[in-house]
Amino acid sequence: MSGAPLGWLGIARLGLVQSAIGAIVMLATSLLNRVMVVEYALPAALPAGLVAWHYAVQLTRPAWGHGSDRGRRRTPWIIIGMGTLALGALLAVDAVALLAARSAAGVLLAVLAFALIGAGVGAAGTSLLALLATRVAPARRAAAAALTWIMMVGGIAVTASVAGTLIEPFSLQRLAVVAGGVAGAAFLVAVLAVWGVEDAAVALPTAEAPVVSFGDALGEMLADPVARRFTLFVFLSMLAYSMQDLILEPFAGLLFGYTPGQSTQLSGLQHGGVLLGMILAGVGGSAFGGGRAGRLLPWIIAGCIGSACALAGLALAARVGSGWPLAANIALLGFANGVFAVAAIGTMMGLAGAGHGGREGIRMGVWGAAQAIAFGLGGLIGAVGVDAGRAALGSTPLTFTVVFLVEALLFLLAALLAVRAPAREAPAREAPAREAPSREALSREDQATVARGATT
Repeated sequence: MSGAPLGWLGIARLGLVQSAIGAIVMLATSLLNRVMVVEYALPAALPAGLVAWHYAVQLTRPAWGHGSDRGRRRTPWIIIGMGTLALGALLAVDAVALLAARSAAGVLLAVLAFALIGAGVGAAGTSLLALLATRVAPARRAAAAALTWIMMVGGIAVTASVAGTLIEPFSLQRLAVVAGGVAGAAFLVAVLAVWGVEDAAVALPTAEAPVVSFGDALGEMLADPVARRFTLFVFLSMLAYSMQDLILEPFAGLLFGYTPGQSTQLSGLQHGGVLLGMILAGVGGSAFGGGRAGRLLPWIIAGCIGSACALAGLALAARVGSGWPLAANIALLGFANGVFAVAAIGTMMGLAGAGHGGREGIRMGVWGAAQAIAFGLGGLIGAVGVDAGRAALGSTPLTFTVVFLVEALLFLLAALLAVRAPAREAPAREAPAREAPSREALSREDQATVARGATT
């Protein structure tokens, strides 16, 4: 039993959890990255490796999702995940103090801290998405995805501004105080936001439902061709999405002569485009029945193709040079990225409940793990591709042209996968969720066995 669908207030409350997650992750992956490299002159590879490590740990997302499925309640997993995330961020600050003193123990503590950060994001984020998938009405899923992700971006922006102001003049003591305040406030906000969202009906496990092992639940999901295709789509699209992260600002500086301040403003313009795209896809998708399987596919396809076109524009910009409208091109890229991202998340919510009931968590976990792998690889491939290309080709413009065209190709491949998405299959798979709990818990083979037994 999933309880009554959430209203907009309930959806906004869960969006606050996303804001809290974004705030702590920004602290660990952005602020501490800068402090390590700039204030303490540590190798840039160290924080980059730690960020990649926290993505690698998120391969545990399916296990976290399965745990929340078995418990029939998501709130404890969200709270535990947020606590783990906050603890990891505080330990990361302690690790910076040891690294500043060039202590080998600092590396070990940093590895542990970022492992906790990855685990916390996995546990809280996966369970939160599963809760949204089960408690948001299909017609509201696109708008819910847009709202929660916009709130996450808002949490990152507000935290960056506030923490950046409070940390001046910089000292390790001030860093520790600010980090403790951010982590503590984010944890408290998340707990208050999620408290009571799940009613008593959700907390009661179905008595007839057998306990399904993690391996069986994972195998059941991966046996579904729709789920497999969508997993590949998530990986390809998010790989293309993240490949641009570390190279756009160097691109603007190397080929267009942008100063650090100007390139940062360009990044802000891109994120503004992302927000506009999210709002359009969220409002437009909901207005046209978004959230049901297949209804958001046109938005996904349009966002992927738009992203590919914008990246092709950047590839051309690398050849044209300063006469190209770079700011407009990057704003368009952000807009198309926002459209496809929200539509993909809304579709993810719709497909999470497809098949057997009570599998939302593990499905969200698998897709979250695919996204984490893509994010971890994407930035690395983009940056390494530029370095390797400049060395091999001897031309910076040609290198950026090739890298951007590869990203565009990945988006086009993702669009092709989306064309084959389950517009007809998912409604039939959603039907078991409306049947009695005892039938929800049975696989098709089990149901066939029961049927044969009833006729003998």
